[in-house]
Amino acid sequence: MAWTRRYEDPEPQRINKWLAQSGVCSRREAEAAIADGLVSIDGEPVEDPGRKILPGQTLTLADRGQPALTVVLNKPVGVVSAQPEAGQAPAVRLLTRQALVGESPVIPGRDTRLAPLGRLDMDSHGLLLLSDDGVLAKAVIGPESDLDKEYLVRVRGEVTEEKIARLRHGLSLDGRQLRPAKINRAGEQRLRFILKEGRNRQIRRMCDLVELSVTDLYRIRIGPLKLADLPEGRWRVLTDEERAALINWRAAPPKPPGPRTSRSPRPTGSYSRRASR
Repeated sequence: MAWTRRYEDPEPQRINKWLAQSGVCSRREAEAAIADGLVSIDGEPVEDPGRKILPGQTLTLADRGQPALTVVLNKPVGVVSAQPEAGQAPAVRLLTRQALVGESPVIPGRDTRLAPLGRLDMDSHGLLLLSDDGVLAKAVIGPESDLDKEYLVRVRGEVTEEKIARLRHGLSLDGRQLRPAKINRAGEQRLRFILKEGRNRQIRRMCDLVELSVTDLYRIRIGPLKLADLPEGRWRVLTDEERAALINWRAAPPKPPGPRTSRSPRPTGSYSRRASR
């Protein structure tokens, strides 16, 4: 299906830049689409890759064929994100018509290749993106990605402020210092982790270093995308608006400290165990 939108910004802008900012494609892909005659403005084909779109003009990007597919899945425990070993079930196998919430242009089959954009290990559950969209993959897991991920984690062991401080700032894995993390209490024996990196089994290994054992790990957010009320084991298609938000998302800068008042309330959060394992 063709993509059509009226340009409403007050200043002219290069077509490739606007398409990239809108989450439609990368700048290079936009230039390729212009070269292939797929871009028009107010019905007139665009031939100049450096052309700017003017306020009030309408751009149309014709469809090359089968569009990229990205799905949002609430992955259960016991399912692997990508390549399974013998006896393991891959996440893509859950993408059936019966498990679909809403509509999808295609129901993935056994030969469908959808890569995880940020893996969840087999013992973890929650939000998982599966996609064949290269632009989105770069935005979510590329080396320049600024997306953070949020997890609710249940642990066994004594949770102290000293351990939380170490988890936030003082740990290294595989000989490399970890980036600072946002970690707060989310209830009894529960912690909320917000990370900007995703090393192999990172949260579990971080907790091991401070003598805490993870008993449940649940991802609830990737950047602006929240798992919300999607039931476990069900999936839906990522919307165009969500795709654009992921591609263009920038983490909010930290707020400057305000004047000191009375003691701030302890961070809170809600978390419920899954109904069944």
